[in-house]
Amino acid sequence: MTEPPETTRSEANGRLRILFVTENDPLYVVRFFETFFAEYPRDELEICAITIDNAFHEPLTKTARRLWRVYGPVGFVRLGFKYLGAKLGGRSIGGLARKAGVKEMPTDSVNDPAYVQKVRDMEVDVIVSVAAPEIFRKDILESAKMRCINIHSGRLPKYRGMMPTFWQLLHGEKQATVTVHEMAVKLDAGDVLGTADFDLKERDCLDRVIVETKRLGAKLMIDVLRQIASGTDQPRTLDMSKKEYFSFPKKPDAKAFRKRGHRML
Repeated sequence: MTEPPETTRSEANGRLRILFVTENDPLYVVRFFETFFAEYPRDELEICAITIDNAFHEPLTKTARRLWRVYGPVGFVRLGFKYLGAKLGGRSIGGLARKAGVKEMPTDSVNDPAYVQKVRDMEVDVIVSVAAPEIFRKDILESAKMRCINIHSGRLPKYRGMMPTFWQLLHGEKQATVTVHEMAVKLDAGDVLGTADFDLKERDCLDRVIVETKRLGAKLMIDVLRQIASGTDQPRTLDMSKKEYFSFPKKPDAKAFRKRGHRML
């Protein structure tokens, strides 16, 4: 167990000041924000701004190639129609933020010195990464007054890396563990602040699991932020001797996934 850092929380209105950094995903990450914006306690938490970047911090064509290899031709087309339907239906994180009265703070990189200075000037207490597509460097990690935290849909340090829901299903886990942890220079290695388990089926659907763990993650994040606000959070140090790391799945991984009886969509 590590001692929580000395806090210098902004006291202007008595609320914890939060900056979200996330990716532009109208299918899955948006589910987190649908739940979070609907349920977070506005008398305790204040969302200063939200930064929304492109998925994977890469061109859409490169993302499409990744997904084609994993989902296959039929699955890729189905996923494309789901994506198009969400876009045409107006579902977006930016739209949810505007309805919630949260301003967007765009940047080409969260590591840009000008962006880091903006964060400092805003006196943000906690930066929250939700599927942020960029690695946070030392300066941005240290720009929040209290903590910089991330939500990860996998048990740490076993399922560090990308697509943890996919890997937990492939490995036959009984539950997917959603984890909120402090961000550190080393990827997915910071102290754990909270976890929540989601039951998996013997033959399951990745789409279902991602959607439901995003919703569960939003509720967990609210709980963790309230603990930080009240000073009752209890960080738990990870045993990194048990660490593993998983990259984005490839075609053979997708084949093994289906062989277990799971579906992508």
